[in-house]
Amino acid sequence: MPRGASTQCVHGGELRQKSEGAIATPIYSASTFTFESTDQLLDFVEGRQQREEYARYGNPNEKVVEAKLAALEGAEDAILYSSGMAAIVGLLMSRLSAGDEIVFFDQCYHRSREFCAKHLARFGVVTRQVPTGDFAAMEAAINPKTKLLVSESPTNPHLTCVDLEQFAAIGKAHEVETLIDATLATPFNLKPIEYGVDYVLHSATKYLGGHNDLLAGAICGRRELLDPIRALRGCLGSVSSPHNLYLLERGLKTFALRMARHNENGLAVAQFLENHPRIERVFYPGLASHPTHAIASQQMRGFGGLITFTVKDADWKATSRVVDAARLARIAPSLGGVESLIEQPLVMSYFSYSPEERASFGIADNMIRFSCGIEDPADLIADLDQALSAADEE
Repeated sequence: MPRGASTQCVHGGELRQKSEGAIATPIYSASTFTFESTDQLLDFVEGRQQREEYARYGNPNEKVVEAKLAALEGAEDAILYSSGMAAIVGLLMSRLSAGDEIVFFDQCYHRSREFCAKHLARFGVVTRQVPTGDFAAMEAAINPKTKLLVSESPTNPHLTCVDLEQFAAIGKAHEVETLIDATLATPFNLKPIEYGVDYVLHSATKYLGGHNDLLAGAICGRRELLDPIRALRGCLGSVSSPHNLYLLERGLKTFALRMARHNENGLAVAQFLENHPRIERVFYPGLASHPTHAIASQQMRGFGGLITFTVKDADWKATSRVVDAARLARIAPSLGGVESLIEQPLVMSYFSYSPEERASFGIADNMIRFSCGIEDPADLIADLDQALSAADEE
């Protein structure tokens, strides 16, 4: 019988009866796991017994969380990493070799872009960036060397949603694998695998963990595709600690409840901002004004808690005064936690870039990114309203 999202969050991937009868999965703080005899070791190395050997290759806490994430995503398997960046680096290093090419939609997390365009280039991998959502440009960029198509949905920070059915279809038509970073959507709001996408990436640091207290990343997909990626992770060693895994499992227990509130808050705040006289533009896929609202409405259950907006008639200093005037939201990077966060992308993530580079990435001087937590929406709105008014008075 199919189970709902909250039921999967609580029970997915877990044994009904755990060690010593504990209801929570015990924390296995072990770097190595012993064998009673050579015969037992042979059972393991010859594949007759599934168990742990050394924590760089796996941990009982990790197996539970991976199974839970796979269940939530509707995937055969999931691999956990020490961070979201470790996850995408692990996947790309596993699937690409010198001479290969990838095609990347250009609206993306700046560190993902940096790794592909700068660091993979040192190993002879070519990254071709095309305008987000321009499938004609994507197809034109594909050639016999292309191995992977990459996009976020929604994108960071413009929250553009990609037509996943078309994205996956292009990959299949050209026999090229596809990767969607669905961190901002989460499996609560979007399941890319249902559209035929090969790999789904998450920074579990964000909504999945949900409490701004851990770093983790995950890749979900078919087991046959993930097995070689998992094998390379055993060499790279980018694994999470047992305590970190415990925190992630605990966060996932309430994930569906939190996401329902993030969705509610995100839409309420976006609607407020769109009607505020000090706001020039709001980027939120739940608004009819967003260019990809129709795609988002077809594909997504909800639209998340992240909102990007620009302040009318403001330079970067005037915009920073709005950020500084916030009293409830804290100034910080990241998103998806129970606490609301606010930041100015120019200062937080793009300060070292030239104005021309920022313009090419669509990062305006008057842009603010607001991550709704799970506070009462009326309080979030009141705080933003006073911040906009206070900054306007200075």
